[in-house]
Amino acid sequence: MTGGVLDLLVAGGGPAGLVTALHAARAGLKTEVWEPRAGATDGGIDGGIDGGIDGGIDGGIDGGIDKACGEGLMPGALAALLRLGVDPPGHPFHGIRYVGAGRSADARFRAGPGRGIRRTTLHRALRDAAVAAGARIVARPVTDVRQDDRGVTAAGVRARHLVAADGLHSPVRRALGLDVPGSRHPRFGLRRHFRVAPWSPYVEVHWGRDVEAYVTPVAPDLVGVAVLGSTKGSFDAKLRTLPDLAALLDDGEPAGGVRGAGPLRQGSRRRVAGRVLLVGDAAGYVDALTGEGLALAFAQAEAAVRAVVDGDPRRYEPDWTALTRRYRLLTAALVVGTRPKLARRALVPASRLLAPLFRGTVDALARPVGGHG
Repeated sequence: MTGGVLDLLVAGGGPAGLVTALHAARAGLKTEVWEPRAGATDGGIDGGIDGGIDGGIDGGIDGGIDKACGEGLMPGALAALLRLGVDPPGHPFHGIRYVGAGRSADARFRAGPGRGIRRTTLHRALRDAAVAAGARIVARPVTDVRQDDRGVTAAGVRARHLVAADGLHSPVRRALGLDVPGSRHPRFGLRRHFRVAPWSPYVEVHWGRDVEAYVTPVAPDLVGVAVLGSTKGSFDAKLRTLPDLAALLDDGEPAGGVRGAGPLRQGSRRRVAGRVLLVGDAAGYVDALTGEGLALAFAQAEAAVRAVVDGDPRRYEPDWTALTRRYRLLTAALVVGTRPKLARRALVPASRLLAPLFRGTVDALARPVGGHG
């Protein structure tokens, strides 16, 4: 078991937690990541505790942790990953295409391609990098969090700081009393892979009356389809409301089961509570509509570790606000703006008509978070 006091304990072994651990270990901090889901460790350090933090999320031994997500890294997120020296295989995509009512509108990235990467592949690459940097990954949950002026104690283990990167429904955030009431219009996501060659060089967003579907190429013979919406129903039922997309998938075999996550919108009263810092979805999440989740998580992880190294965790709060401002404003506006059915029907024609605005918005989303070139 752990010997001595940790510099940093990270709750959650998804991408946000692993990138936090990678930055911390490279900064010389004695770091552990605690993650209860199967697949968190390579070989199961300290045993394994099966569990789920978000609905429909699990993993397999040595297979990495899977999650219901779009799996597309925008150019900015990919650049951040490569700066870390992590370069997992995947499939390139060169922009965003909106599809609906027999029409489409394209916006090609100016900053270079993004990359579709299976979440399990990304997890394994980040896990290996964090371990190689000196972080230790332990298969256990973070429980019984207490803190004082000098540190944090979790399950009897002492650390100088704790980063909670434990997902949308963060147990640490809840235990600290930082949860805020949920949205009156909750949205949920379902994802499934199909064994079919990508037919487009873009991530395609197929807009329907009540749902939208994000099609991401993740391999030469595989696409991921994530369906988002506020209505109830199975993945197949939602797909049937998008007949053009369903026809494109007719020749493809489903690869694996359906995974779900939500409600997507989650809030936190603040991102710093004493010596505890919230990173990634645990810090607050608006929606997956703009695809900025991983880019934000990577930038927040770096900012949180910088604040810990400098001995000033409180500075992370204004840093978080600055890093996420664009995402919060734009994503909230798009979610509200596309809620009326009339607006959803008009979205693709408007994107064609206002092509410069559409392309400019996509380029803004593709830029790195936090000012990196």
